[in-house]
Amino acid sequence: MPETGKKRVFLVDDAVVVHKVLSDAIARDPALEVAGTAVNGKIALAKFPNLKPDIVLLDIEMPEMDGLATVRELRKIDCRVPIIMFSTLTEQGAAAAIEALALGATDYVTKPSNADISATSDAVSRELIPRIRVLCGLPETASAAPLPSAPVRPIVSRSSPLLPVQVVAIGVSTGGPDALTHVIPHLPADLSVPVVIAQHMPPIFTALLAARLTAKSTLPVRECTSGEALTPGCAFLAPGDFHMVATQEGGVVRLKTNKGPKENFCRPSVDVLFRSIAQVFGGRALAVVLTGMGQDGLKGCELLRGAGARIYVQDEASSVVWGMPGFVALAGLADKILPLEQIGSEIVRATTPSLAARTPS
Repeated sequence: MPETGKKRVFLVDDAVVVHKVLSDAIARDPALEVAGTAVNGKIALAKFPNLKPDIVLLDIEMPEMDGLATVRELRKIDCRVPIIMFSTLTEQGAAAAIEALALGATDYVTKPSNADISATSDAVSRELIPRIRVLCGLPETASAAPLPSAPVRPIVSRSSPLLPVQVVAIGVSTGGPDALTHVIPHLPADLSVPVVIAQHMPPIFTALLAARLTAKSTLPVRECTSGEALTPGCAFLAPGDFHMVATQEGGVVRLKTNKGPKENFCRPSVDVLFRSIAQVFGGRALAVVLTGMGQDGLKGCELLRGAGARIYVQDEASSVVWGMPGFVALAGLADKILPLEQIGSEIVRATTPSLAARTPS
């Protein structure tokens, strides 16, 4: 097979129409090509060694061997190749996608429900192709500039001492469900401050993710209900397709959700959450930016940093995509750039007064 220099995409789906839409969308991108196709997991596993794809697009519902079984077997053959699950936006499809991520899939995209081929093609080009590109080491779009490779800028020295942390705000996207399972279980049930999380996810998925995180943690995690008080000892996850913000009413901090315009093409948006945290908590916040595509969270971190808040970001080596944390680090806004496995313990350190007092930030 001649070398083209293009990134090779392996399509595994039993629907002929889906193959056509995906193949056409991939063909329109000059940096991508279809390496091969398969209609179920059994055929995909047989073809995989010879195709040597750069990325796999994997349907969940297929005959003979479904997507979950295929992920499990594929990870025995290759633990590194990116796998994007293609699931329906139903509770069953969402649950299967969350399970696939736990089994080693890298990301997921929901299948458009619209029967209109043109609308489906547009949705694939908008939602799926950028993910394929980024996970293959390319800029999100053919015209986009890659993340700058300049050295990380040192943070500007602080003019005033750090204030005690009263809230932890986490922003995360691509690779987030797995990253959160490496962070949240490290937080104790008696954590002295509340945790708020904006994870880029569609409806249905966030409630299932909250349940999965709660099952693995002593700190309860739940999907936010608009109007509830922000209380310590709990992590609140922004609902899919809603922004989540902190507001102060009569001395009580509450979480509100809204369907305001998307920011950075996202709802929930990390910037929206961080902006509200900066307004309510100022320098008494700790912002944590984990793996994810794009720059969502950068502007919010600028506001938080200006208010005196601490900012921690995940390092490049442990990130699925070093977009969101990378832009914050490269802007010189991060107090600490940490491997994923250290972030939970560093949150505990920063929120425990006796530890924070004797540990330099």
